[in-house]
Amino acid sequence: MQLKRKFETGEFAVLAEIEPPKGVDTSRMLASVKRVKGNVDAFVVPEMSNAVMRMSSLGGAMILQGLGVETVVQVCCRDRNRLALQADLLAASGCGICNVMAVTGEDPSYGDHHQARPVYDIDIFELLQAVQSLQSGRDMAGIEIGGAPEFMVGSTVNAGARGKSPELELEEMNKKMAAGAKFFITPPVFDKTALDPFLKRVDRSRAIIVPTVLLLKSLGMARYIQRNMEHVYIPDELIDRIRKAPDKVRECIHIAAQLITTLKQEGFHGVLIATLGWEDRLPEILELT
Repeated sequence: MQLKRKFETGEFAVLAEIEPPKGVDTSRMLASVKRVKGNVDAFVVPEMSNAVMRMSSLGGAMILQGLGVETVVQVCCRDRNRLALQADLLAASGCGICNVMAVTGEDPSYGDHHQARPVYDIDIFELLQAVQSLQSGRDMAGIEIGGAPEFMVGSTVNAGARGKSPELELEEMNKKMAAGAKFFITPPVFDKTALDPFLKRVDRSRAIIVPTVLLLKSLGMARYIQRNMEHVYIPDELIDRIRKAPDKVRECIHIAAQLITTLKQEGFHGVLIATLGWEDRLPEILELT
């Protein structure tokens, strides 16, 4: 459980998001992981992010565990009821997966199966409490189970979101901590100062905050995020930097690497590198940090 050890000792942890395939061909996923194995502490396997149908997080994580790498499996309120969620958690533990991340999940209207009906049998706080209950040896019905799982539990926090009250975000994070969450992944960060209003209110000795570093793919992507994603702040100076760069992709890689270095220097517990399908760029980013 290297991730847990690093979080507990204050060492800087590097997490990388790795999307499972839309299909059964896992060769690209496995090749990407092999290239950075040893330089990444744990791979976060999303559960059908943006409500796009893919191989499940649990399935992808089980395959990666076979490579001898540590994974973080996502459990998502959107797709499963309390029976299936608890079953997946027990299966994850039985397969040697020791890190879980509880998420709400995007509405199916964002994805590729618009007729899908969301489940939301339980909310994010009930899901976290369910994990706690299983770890204490009982299921959500209070029935004793044979052997209890042991997880490092995480969730999300909307730190740095524009127009959001830092006090309300802190209140929600504290509720998640009371329900058992130990670490928190933020939305993509492009300017550390955007987190400051939230961080000033957080006891960072209790809360493990892990910013997301998103690899931009183009000037157009950066502009779209700046204009349309309220929970992500991209400064004009960064947009201008990409615009002026002769090799824009290379510049985006440098931006990601510099952000990781800055966040490490600022004393964060770690980062999550998200490449949105460009996992083959992970070695370049890590070499520059």
